[in-house]
Amino acid sequence: MKLSFFLLFIFLVHSIYSQDQLVKIEPPNWYAGLITDTVQLMCYSKDIAQLEAKVINNKSVNIVNQVRTDNSNYLWITLNLKNVVGPKELTISFMRGDALVREVPYIIEAKPNFGKQNGFDQSDVIYLITPDRFADGDSSNNSFPDYKDVVDRKVPLARHGGDLKGIVDHLDYIKNMGFTAVWLNPIIENNNSKYSYHGYAATDFYRIDARFGTNEEYKEFVELCHQKDLKVIMDMIHNHCSDEHFWMKDLPAKDWVNIWPEYTQTNHRKATLQDIHASKIDKKTYLDGWFVPTMPDLNQRNKLLSTYLIQNAIWWSLYLKLDGIRMDTYSYPEKKYMKDWVESMQREVPQVSIVGEEWSVNPAHVAYWQKGKINPDGFTSDLQYLMDFPTNQLLAEALKENEDWNKGLIRIYESLANDFMYPEPNDLLIFLDNHDMTRGFTTLGEDVDLLKLAMIFCMTTRGVPQVYYGTEILMTSPLNRDDGRIRADYPGGWEDDKINAFTGEGLSEEKIEFRSFLTKLLNERKDEKTLHYGKLTHFVPENGVYVYFRHMDGEKIMVIINKNKEPFKLELERFTEFLENGNIRGVELLSDDKIDVNKEILLDPLRGYIIKIEGK
Repeated sequence: MKLSFFLLFIFLVHSIYSQDQLVKIEPPNWYAGLITDTVQLMCYSKDIAQLEAKVINNKSVNIVNQVRTDNSNYLWITLNLKNVVGPKELTISFMRGDALVREVPYIIEAKPNFGKQNGFDQSDVIYLITPDRFADGDSSNNSFPDYKDVVDRKVPLARHGGDLKGIVDHLDYIKNMGFTAVWLNPIIENNNSKYSYHGYAATDFYRIDARFGTNEEYKEFVELCHQKDLKVIMDMIHNHCSDEHFWMKDLPAKDWVNIWPEYTQTNHRKATLQDIHASKIDKKTYLDGWFVPTMPDLNQRNKLLSTYLIQNAIWWSLYLKLDGIRMDTYSYPEKKYMKDWVESMQREVPQVSIVGEEWSVNPAHVAYWQKGKINPDGFTSDLQYLMDFPTNQLLAEALKENEDWNKGLIRIYESLANDFMYPEPNDLLIFLDNHDMTRGFTTLGEDVDLLKLAMIFCMTTRGVPQVYYGTEILMTSPLNRDDGRIRADYPGGWEDDKINAFTGEGLSEEKIEFRSFLTKLLNERKDEKTLHYGKLTHFVPENGVYVYFRHMDGEKIMVIINKNKEPFKLELERFTEFLENGNIRGVELLSDDKIDVNKEILLDPLRGYIIKIEGK
């Protein structure tokens, strides 16, 4: 009798467990204490829409509505959490009439305390990493039976095995170079047949790809970064998912993605959104066309989907205690949705900074999306940070080409002269390259002196600097865009690598010297608030020399970019508004040399100077 009772007990436990597994609920948990006191749950199971959801075991939580779509395998329920103090364990019961069909536990956590966290800003320098290509710290997670794309380092577009553990192993390397924040290309699940390494085709929005680690390991990664005073920026994509996402096998609703009579790719013409002459079909093609055939375009006009995506970003922010989010393809979704998303983030997690990718070389199109911009069509955005693609587009050419009336350094000057279009130009990400473009060192003709000038400019002009991994060791790529080689393996990240860039073993003297230069530059910048927040005043470039000042609260830093290939005598009379009469001296931060900033400076060829003015 006792044995029969024991077997019955095991059977019942197993039955309940099996039933729990039949219902997929997202978000997997939620948080009490938010300003928005409801949460929408996506419940997915065979014919679950035929059931009625109830919360029986907790009177402080009630279901305020249940939504059914044209797909009976989805049930959307909204919980009212107004009177909930976390943590609280609920049981969601799925009923057919009075009969209990399934029960699923659900936890409402207490809202995490962010402490003194307050996002990233101009005081930071961001290190951008493609995780699959940085370091393989745990080879045991390189493959799993249910993941299709296999590791093969000989194939540029295959997975190579880099993971979170590999980055953790080298956090001190990143910190010691002087970086204060890390931005990882997406690491959420990309269980795709091929090209899954880059992370931009999600198959699960709530799960880290197991080949990078687990959700818990991602959380531990952020905690370790914070312990080392490194901020973490998560890469997100709300425009599209993968065609191998489970949604695409069983769409939650007919209008979940934008469907065309035949495959239609976006025209990528961002200008159509502001163009007063644009045709309706061109605008629709830009917004609703698919990014590529394997990336279905999500329809944020569907309220269930827009709420799902907003909650997903809030969930990750709270779960990880993020410092920032970089939103991919920012203008491709509906702009009303993007405005709603940013407003929701600022309301619930104001500690998290957001930067949007609007890849346009036209500053008018970039400025359109920044908070405070008054646009002719009446649209206003709450997005604080944007990526400065207009300056990025011309930076390398300006340094590389011969000086002329409309060529050379004047291009940089005139790009910054367009800053009047931005409500806050200091909130632009300034960069030489990233994971989507030919490496900057290659674009500069593999000229180390020009790369030094580019880095000095990025670290001393207005905005938030970002550097792509491998720049510090002069990594290159083909001149024409080749993603697999742009995102090449970092030498030393794998046990069998003959060169170890982390230790310097096997690196050329030129690469070691450049990394030392960049380390000095970043660490000097770290302590100079004038380079972070100071006003920028620049002078029209003359004779291959560009001079500008960063100044605030009586502090002044003079930056000189000298493109001349021969020594050049720079007369200082033009700059008297910052260099008052008298025997003014300064210290050059990269060399620690004392410099007499009085009548003239003899400039070394192809050299940049960062001179902190000390007075008489």
